[in-house]
Amino acid sequence: MSRPVLLPQAIRPDRPLPGAECVELGGETMGTNWSVKVASPPEAFDGHAVRQALQACLHDVCAQMSHWDADSALMRFNGAEAGSWHTLARHFQRVMRCALEAARLSEGACDPAAGHWVRRWGFGGFERHDQPGFTMPDDDELLRLAERHPHGWRGLRWSPDGGQLLQPGGVQLDLGAIAKGFAVDLLSETLSARGLSHHLVEIGGELRGEGMKPDGQPWWVELELPSVLARDAAEGRFDAPMLALHGLSVATSGDYRKGFQSPDGRWLSHTIDPRSGRPVRHGLASVTVLHPQCMWADAWSTALSVLGLNEGLDLADRLRLPAFFVSRQGDDLVPYASAQFEAMLG
Repeated sequence: MSRPVLLPQAIRPDRPLPGAECVELGGETMGTNWSVKVASPPEAFDGHAVRQALQACLHDVCAQMSHWDADSALMRFNGAEAGSWHTLARHFQRVMRCALEAARLSEGACDPAAGHWVRRWGFGGFERHDQPGFTMPDDDELLRLAERHPHGWRGLRWSPDGGQLLQPGGVQLDLGAIAKGFAVDLLSETLSARGLSHHLVEIGGELRGEGMKPDGQPWWVELELPSVLARDAAEGRFDAPMLALHGLSVATSGDYRKGFQSPDGRWLSHTIDPRSGRPVRHGLASVTVLHPQCMWADAWSTALSVLGLNEGLDLADRLRLPAFFVSRQGDDLVPYASAQFEAMLG
């Protein structure tokens, strides 16, 4: 049985150099693993220099936007006094532009100023749900938090010309829905700038593929699926699409990835709806989005996961996003695809 494949809309004419092989590097970052695969003749690949360049990029992203590092630029902004303006570094500016635009287009489903919700539910860098002493917020506390943070992303004042962001007072940024995807883009851009334009980059399941493998094929990857549906695909009961990452990125948000069980036995997803201040409970198991930039794929997979199946499909179709949804319906997992996803199936 042949599997459906999702193909890019344009194919670059250039091929890897003669004698190219697939060389690999990897390591740890952002609490997960990173890896790159590069199609290059081994003699033309300086692994030590490339690794140093990539590690420098990852260090820079963490120094600017980590919510695990109390001394990162993001955490210093979160602790800054009301009314203070902050000039963001170049990478931080790129991510904020994306975050604010995604917030606007999704009407707050993806909100960079939702750090107070993320932290209180134990999914931030500190006071985590898996640490001793953690207690879930009750309805009264959530109401008080909502009263203290009534505006979310709309309360931020952003000066794009000068790259400055105003801390209006108490705003807690959290860029966990976007920063990892941006780091994927940054590693890809760094490889291309070094003449290594045929590569696949991955950080914690978010991927971007450029060019081709040594054999002239695109970078084929499997669609990430919840475990039950993945098992059905492996046993031939579900035709899971293969993705050709050629000038494309892919990101998946899933309620099965991270979370914890409440005292009354409910599974609480790490995906927080910034509009309600609560973990999502609408039954979406996962959302996968393709986009030329992994930062945007990351942002949209989060936003669509928050919106749920019907609103998420509507937004994906309105913005022509290739998106694949898996919905929990009783004991079943049911797949749905946006119109643009269907259009890219070969």
